[in-house]
Amino acid sequence: MPAAALKKQSRDLLKQRLKAERALLIAAFRADGKPEKLLRGLRHSVDEVLSEAWQTIGLPASTALVGVGGYGRGELFPFSDVDLLILLSEPADAITQAKLEELVQMLWDLGLEIGSSIRTIDECMSESKADITVQTSLLEARLVCGDALLFGRLQERYLDALDPQAFFHAKAAEMRLRHAKYEDTAFSLEPNVKESPGGLRDLQVILWVAKAAGLANSWSQLATRGLITQTEARQLMEKERAFKDIRVRLHLHANRREDRLVFDVQTPIAESFGLKTTGEGINARRASEYLMQRYYWAAKTVTQLNTIMLQNIEAQLFPEANEAEAINERFNDVNGLIDIAHDDTFTRQPSTVLEVFVLMTGHPHLKGMTARTMRALWHARFEIDAKFREDPVNRALFLRILQAPVGLVHALRRMNDTSILGRYLPNFRRIVGQMQHDLFHVYTVDQHILMVVRNMRRFTMTEHAHEYPFCSQLIANFRKSWLLYVAALFHDIAKGRGGDHSKLGTVDAAQFCEEHAIGSEDTELVVFLVENHLTMSQVAQKQDLSDPDVVEAFAKVVKDERHLTALYLLTVADIRGTSPKVWNAWKAKLLEDLYRITLRVLGGEPHSADRELKNRQEEAMATLRLYGLPDIAHVDFWKQLDVAYFLRHDASDIAWQTRCLWDKFNSGKPVVKCRLAPIGEGLQVAVYVKDQPDLFARICSYFDRKNFSILDAKIHTTRHGYALDTFMVTEQSFAKSYRDIINLIEHEICELLTSQAPLPAPTRGRLSRLSRTFPITPTVDLRPDERGQYYLLSIAANDRTGLLYAIANVLTRYRINLHTAKIMTLGERVEDVFLVDGAVLNNARNQIQLETDLIDVLRV
Repeated sequence: MPAAALKKQSRDLLKQRLKAERALLIAAFRADGKPEKLLRGLRHSVDEVLSEAWQTIGLPASTALVGVGGYGRGELFPFSDVDLLILLSEPADAITQAKLEELVQMLWDLGLEIGSSIRTIDECMSESKADITVQTSLLEARLVCGDALLFGRLQERYLDALDPQAFFHAKAAEMRLRHAKYEDTAFSLEPNVKESPGGLRDLQVILWVAKAAGLANSWSQLATRGLITQTEARQLMEKERAFKDIRVRLHLHANRREDRLVFDVQTPIAESFGLKTTGEGINARRASEYLMQRYYWAAKTVTQLNTIMLQNIEAQLFPEANEAEAINERFNDVNGLIDIAHDDTFTRQPSTVLEVFVLMTGHPHLKGMTARTMRALWHARFEIDAKFREDPVNRALFLRILQAPVGLVHALRRMNDTSILGRYLPNFRRIVGQMQHDLFHVYTVDQHILMVVRNMRRFTMTEHAHEYPFCSQLIANFRKSWLLYVAALFHDIAKGRGGDHSKLGTVDAAQFCEEHAIGSEDTELVVFLVENHLTMSQVAQKQDLSDPDVVEAFAKVVKDERHLTALYLLTVADIRGTSPKVWNAWKAKLLEDLYRITLRVLGGEPHSADRELKNRQEEAMATLRLYGLPDIAHVDFWKQLDVAYFLRHDASDIAWQTRCLWDKFNSGKPVVKCRLAPIGEGLQVAVYVKDQPDLFARICSYFDRKNFSILDAKIHTTRHGYALDTFMVTEQSFAKSYRDIINLIEHEICELLTSQAPLPAPTRGRLSRLSRTFPITPTVDLRPDERGQYYLLSIAANDRTGLLYAIANVLTRYRINLHTAKIMTLGERVEDVFLVDGAVLNNARNQIQLETDLIDVLRV
């Protein structure tokens, strides 16, 4: 048989063998769930195939095939690359070059995803010196086949050139950059099992720097050398195995290389572990939530131990004189790190577990803890039991942390990282790593709570006053502001228990206050805040603030200025702590408006429609004088506007619209005016035209086509039959070219209203990946308002492009008159409230049909 035919036959046999062995190994894994066995088996199978391919090609004896990277480490994930170094004793001649090309082609033909490099020893050393990635891959080099002496010379030269100190600094810097890429948190809702903080890569970094320093090659060797304890070594091996298991399952589920635990795959991966959804309705807990909480707990452990071990290895590599300065008889300051005076400090006097955090808040120059302190603290967390929590000394220490003038957020985060916070507050421990599938929280519950505390804390800091000017002003005069941190700690602590977490959380908050001897008046404030932490945002974003009854009812809930101020501060901190996408200037304005209106009512000034009308008209007229308009310019126009108009618009909006329309309101032509929104974000668009049934839908269709997001809409009909509608809209490119966009909007909407073209059919925009993974059941609620004058139409659904226009289109078909529209987008979820009326709503059957049609357009 010709040589070419023999090689083809050999290649085909190897390919079949590789495929069959791979299938057997994967089947065995599905049966026994042992990732290490699979990774070793895949590596061994590839080793044998590579050796036979190497022999088939017939490369010179003075060459070697070397596994590097993960493959060199001796493990191979199902769809990972096979990283190879083809080591040459000298640069390849033409014959060798042809054989190398034939080998690489053959390996690809076998179905191997290879990452290959062809180098001499000198080239390896040059590349290693220039690139820390190459240097790291060579650290794990392993001979697969070929010239062992040549490989030995490479290893000898590599180790001679390796600078453990420089290697440590390079890998530490690389790790910091990688952590920053993944937002410096192990608690990302869609973590990368390999690269995210607390993942597999962090474990590998420890072993790399330990191996480079000649300290150890494995967790057991690190324990033998005293760099970690046997318990820590066992924990690390368990976490490493768990992460490898998840990564293997990710590869097999995706049928390709995939290291991200994205929402789409979390449920199938959880189910592959045998996890199941438990409970029903509000008490349901998804299988994916169990999986992710386990993942976060493991990542948290790795993060903590990673810090301890890297400090220990650094101390071995960079020995320096430790200048210890006593803080007290229990703790020392060692080179800016807090250190325990004795190895048994925490066990001999358990209250020091909290005292160490008190000291760190009292000594801002301390930048962290020594590895010895962190290790001792990590193991001492089990000292915190019921007896510890009942000790008045420990309760006083915990309050001192909350009352600390500086360092509170860092203290709480360190306490959470070391599991001290969860041990001291057992109900907090239950929500560590707990996901929130409400489509607008982007943090786990514990991280969200700490983010809210951080936001609250920033209100008190002068360097952040420009971010929160009104909040900073309010908290500066707030008595016992630390009570707000207590409320923040407990506001979501009952998430995931089933039932109303606001109600359930009050029990925990009240118990905490009682146990920590917080006075009855202060306890009442904390409990009020936990119970009502959602109230202010719901009133501001869903109800009509121009309605005196709405404000009066809210004022009765808050009772006094202190409760109002506290609730406002917590609400702002809470919304800003959910997701960067949720907060905007429009929400800020709604909340501040509600605060100021309610404050006037609490101060004894009734929220009278007549008084408010007079105040707004006077303020608007003062602004009109600045525009240089005649004193009577507004008179004829205002005669066409009723009280509702003045109550629903700010004085600045009234003045702006009057300036634009005072001499045009009877022209019969559409008038469209646009300006930068006074709130500092987005655009304000005013449309004035002879009223028509499909006007709202027509305008929404325009904004839909232009990919504008509508934040708010005020719909008004004048006494002489004109529509005066105002929209708050936003779009990403406003800041770059807002003048052109303003001119375009004014021109195109005028043309749209003049042409009276048929309304385009609504498009069913695609849901985001997050919304597809966690769909919510759309709801439509239609009910009369308290006066029986209008109907409130409330809609909740997954957000998508074209949704508002689809809703408006249905309302047009039923000839529904729209008076106001509150458009609230919470991440991937919309909750819109419309004030409507219309003859069709007088019939119950029509109401049911309207709700049915609306539900239909909300579904995708």
